[in-house]
Amino acid sequence: MAKQVDITYGNALFELALEEGKLDSLYEEAILLIQILEENEDLIKLLGHPQVSKEEKLKIVTSTFDGKASDELTGLMAMVVEKGHIGQIIRILNYFIKQVKKEKNIGVATVASAVELTDAQKKAIEQRLIETTVYDTMEIGYSVDKSLIGGLVIRIEDRVVDSSIKTKLENMSRTLANA
Repeated sequence: MAKQVDITYGNALFELALEEGKLDSLYEEAILLIQILEENEDLIKLLGHPQVSKEEKLKIVTSTFDGKASDELTGLMAMVVEKGHIGQIIRILNYFIKQVKKEKNIGVATVASAVELTDAQKKAIEQRLIETTVYDTMEIGYSVDKSLIGGLVIRIEDRVVDSSIKTKLENMSRTLANA
């Protein structure tokens, strides 16, 4: 079975970055490129348009990114355009970023709380997550969900730790209903 486009190209970029010792710089550049592409959706539409020739698409990539992006990412963009996979470029870059985080042992978590957390609370949560997981560092996104009433809901990949009062009340309600 054929590999998915994002995995194939993402792994190729990752291997290249490792080989050339450019993991950090390509990681940062990939994040910026995603941001640029998301802000300029018309560029991806143009590069994917069937009535624009591949030669024109390659000229657009070259004129847009040459000298502004690394040769590796410019080459990736050109290759993806050449193969007709430009619609997958953001997924490819996200897969690459995920592989870099795995290599650097960076965990990604989301924390939902009923109220805005202070910097000290955020620092304590980050420290506790580092202590209780296999990760060396954590990237944490925080959000406020007033329906939680109190407590936290922490998500790391497919794991969820829910200590919210809302969930405790729902569990208590189910237990009482079954009694």
